[in-house]
Amino acid sequence: MPESKRQTIYQEVTERIIRELEAGRVPWVQPWGKPEIETPLGLPKNAATRKAYSGINILILWGAAIELGARAQNWLTFRQAKALGGSVRKGERGTTVVYADRFIPKAELERADAEGDDAQAVPFLKRYTVFNVDQCEGLREDAHAGASPLPECEAISHAEALIAATGADFRIGGDKAFYVPSKDYIQVPPQPAFFEQINYYRTCFHELGHWSGHESRLAREFKGRFGSKPYAREELVAEMASAFICASLSIVPTVRHTDYIADWLEVVKEDERAIFNAASLASKAADFILAFQVSAADAGAGERVA
Repeated sequence: MPESKRQTIYQEVTERIIRELEAGRVPWVQPWGKPEIETPLGLPKNAATRKAYSGINILILWGAAIELGARAQNWLTFRQAKALGGSVRKGERGTTVVYADRFIPKAELERADAEGDDAQAVPFLKRYTVFNVDQCEGLREDAHAGASPLPECEAISHAEALIAATGADFRIGGDKAFYVPSKDYIQVPPQPAFFEQINYYRTCFHELGHWSGHESRLAREFKGRFGSKPYAREELVAEMASAFICASLSIVPTVRHTDYIADWLEVVKEDERAIFNAASLASKAADFILAFQVSAADAGAGERVA
């Protein structure tokens, strides 16, 4: 095909996609959020000792629980979470609470004894960090006592089987979805946290799209910070790969893929070949992931990965 003809095709297809994106462009809306469950009433308590917090700590922890959308008023220190057989989920931020008390220093005891006076206690305030049980994983079930239940998962067996068959290190929890290339793991919120649970799979396959680019797989180059053009190009690849996989599995997300791609419209406008290059890489990523369907079929309907 002559170069001029190829350039015309690039331009026509790119312009058509730009028109589609511009027509459907909406503010970014992630398809998951805090579950439609109110944080339960009650005094916050320590999940290990079962003791209720008091004073200013009640207000601090009430506010933190509401901000987190926590399903329980149960809190633990990092060490207590480990003692209960679990751990604080990576990336979670704790809440600072305080412990106030009084003590008598040894020197004051000696002085009082020598002078025949009453020893004077010295007030002190100690800070320490606690985490809601919703910020932890692997805890004993009783640590979640009093928690509001999440809705039942609306699992799609063949999608679950494909996810499991990839062997990807999938970590379910938290309120963010991401892939960490340096440690080669994926994290997504639990499926019931999605406003419409079908969109859980769109997100899983988006992150698997990134996962496919690891140096041990398709060896795409991960570079650039959030908002940079290299970052935007990789996001285009992952988003289109997710769209291709969902179409192959007959999964129809309620969040349109074009709404997400729209955030990187500038890259598409700037380089008329960008959408072609991204689509080519996305096809390779989708094919790589869908190839695991063979092993998924052999294994039968897989179980949820965690």
